[in-house]
Amino acid sequence: MAETGAGAHRPEPRTPGARTSVDDELGARPSAVLDEAHLGDIRGAFGTVRQFDAESRRSWKRRLLTLLAILGPGIIVMVGDNDAGGVATYAQAAQNYGLTLLWTLPLLVPVLVVNQEMVVRLGAVTGVGHARLINERFGKFWGAFSVGDLFILNFLTITTEFIGVNLALAYFGVSPYVSVPIAAAALVAMTATGSFRRWERFMFVFIVANFLVIPLAVFSHPHASAFFKGFVVPGVHGGFTSTSVLLIIAIVGTTVAPWQLFFQQSNIVDKRITPRWISYERADTVIGSLVTVFAASLIMAVVAAAFSGHPLFGHFTNAGAVARGLSREVGHATGAIFSVILLNASLIGAASVTLATSYAFGDVFGARHSLHRSWREAKFFYASFSVMVVLAAAIVLVPGAPLGLITTGVQALAGVLLPSATVFLLLLCNDKEVLGPWVNRPWLNVIAFGVVSVLLVLSLLLMATTVFPHLDVRDLAFGLGAALALVYGVGGVSYWRVLQRRPPEPPMPRARRDHWRMPPLNRLQRPVWSRGRLVAMYLLRGYLVCAVMLLVVKALQLGIHG
Repeated sequence: MAETGAGAHRPEPRTPGARTSVDDELGARPSAVLDEAHLGDIRGAFGTVRQFDAESRRSWKRRLLTLLAILGPGIIVMVGDNDAGGVATYAQAAQNYGLTLLWTLPLLVPVLVVNQEMVVRLGAVTGVGHARLINERFGKFWGAFSVGDLFILNFLTITTEFIGVNLALAYFGVSPYVSVPIAAAALVAMTATGSFRRWERFMFVFIVANFLVIPLAVFSHPHASAFFKGFVVPGVHGGFTSTSVLLIIAIVGTTVAPWQLFFQQSNIVDKRITPRWISYERADTVIGSLVTVFAASLIMAVVAAAFSGHPLFGHFTNAGAVARGLSREVGHATGAIFSVILLNASLIGAASVTLATSYAFGDVFGARHSLHRSWREAKFFYASFSVMVVLAAAIVLVPGAPLGLITTGVQALAGVLLPSATVFLLLLCNDKEVLGPWVNRPWLNVIAFGVVSVLLVLSLLLMATTVFPHLDVRDLAFGLGAALALVYGVGGVSYWRVLQRRPPEPPMPRARRDHWRMPPLNRLQRPVWSRGRLVAMYLLRGYLVCAVMLLVVKALQLGIHG
């Protein structure tokens, strides 16, 4: 196991709360970290970085060893997002539309990286979770808005993970009354070990199993020309309709989900990653995003190749039926591998999403919430994890539930709620009290605003076509796109003028920047929103409520009429 840093062999004891010579030299301030379990050495699955490591990383070997020690939060959150709902959504897109929706996946890589890179900085610099930051900086009302949405969405998502467990093991003839309880017990057991390193190693087992998509593709022989065409040429088989828009939103929602923001920030804090190691955690995040899109693309390619030109094309029901269809059309081994991939995705998804929710609960209620702690030390943290797992597992055992529709609906709900999560993320990443020298660059704000705008346009398309089903979706999309381009152009010019009038700030020396941490939250002055911003936030909230209601209506229509 790799250990890096000058202090790797001779760690120095430190009195809790004491200032070190490095702190004094760099003028560091007391941090906002409350739980002492979030301070100390970085103990990753593949190595250790000592808390006061001050060595430079000049050789590639030293950099690689450090990356291996820090590797984890980024790739886990990304692969965890290729969960049961993700596998089912990609399979549905391929079975119903072939490879004509494959182009959505490469477009999501920059969205993933931009959103999660902001979370990387928030976690490393502040030392506290996303839920606590929202609660403390914007007040309990907006905290309840954000965390309440997260809890509802996450609980439904955990339910879809157990749907995946059920469908995956049903392929091998295992009863859900056996598979689901065993999976629930295994999730609690692997999480409540009291060792962050042990938990992370469990997660890397799932990450390695994620690469079963490679033999899946080898057995299925997808057509390379059709694959690369679908990857770069936008289009939708049968044209844009409210149903295809719903599925596009579901692809966005399953690939870029709100829970990822909460999970990665809290997991970075729990792993004890500080600003000095941000560049390594960024690399971890980029690697994870590429792995995610790679796996999703192969799943779509395999399913499209198997069902195109067959009677089952266009008739997706659920991921279990896809496995059986692959077994008939390609071979039993292909169906078995797909089922194992679905099971693996369900387990890592359930582990990540449930942990994100337990982290958020710990933030909101001020309870200890660290994987470094034992069950006895963090009863509330592990109990909340266990209760959510048990309740979600119980719902799946209800007979006659429309499992495929529930899965798609939950992923679409994630896509609809993502803009509000990204807005709060943007506000926090432009808060100098919170991030100091690590606040967003202007170009990053422009990209993030574009992401929010596109997501809002997609949800508006869904709303409009649900209320007025005979609307031409293509014309409406072009109209909304033109309006968005106009708003973006005018807003961009206005933002550029504001930046021109802003006096330049002297750059902070890198040594000070690498050790800058957010001071305790109770020392920060809460930001005051302008009347315009407050009105915009209330409008966003009202819009999202309407969008969610209409999404439910659309899901019910699909459930009744097919």
